[in-house]
Amino acid sequence: MIMDKDEKHIRIGEVAARTGLSLRTIRHYEETGLVVPSARSQGGLRLFAESDVRRLMVVCRMKPLGFTLDQARDLLDATDRLDAEGDLDANERDALLDRVRRYEQSAAQQVDKLRVQLARAEDFGATLRARLRQDAASEAKNV
Repeated sequence: MIMDKDEKHIRIGEVAARTGLSLRTIRHYEETGLVVPSARSQGGLRLFAESDVRRLMVVCRMKPLGFTLDQARDLLDATDRLDAEGDLDANERDALLDRVRRYEQSAAQQVDKLRVQLARAEDFGATLRARLRQDAASEAKNV
């Protein structure tokens, strides 16, 4: 698809800068179907819309929580279908919302685990700082 002049698109380099992903990772996500550039320039360069960047940010936020790319794809599929213009019957809508809800619950559990790990890491850092202060005080006495 060639870029529509009325639509704002950005190049892959700006997408990388905004998402913190490497160009290679963005291209890999494209190859696996997680995100597809909304357009191409006349010269064939990948051009991304804000919606593409939002999709990539979903994946970026899921990865540190231990979600796989397949899980990201599944969540994106569910949200895409919920956002689609067509009407969903009540059962299908409920099933999609249940999928999203399960991801939200898993994310909340992972965040809780990460908070515990962070607290332990902070305690460890404080222990090391205290040890260094203790050694510095000892050294000062001996001088």
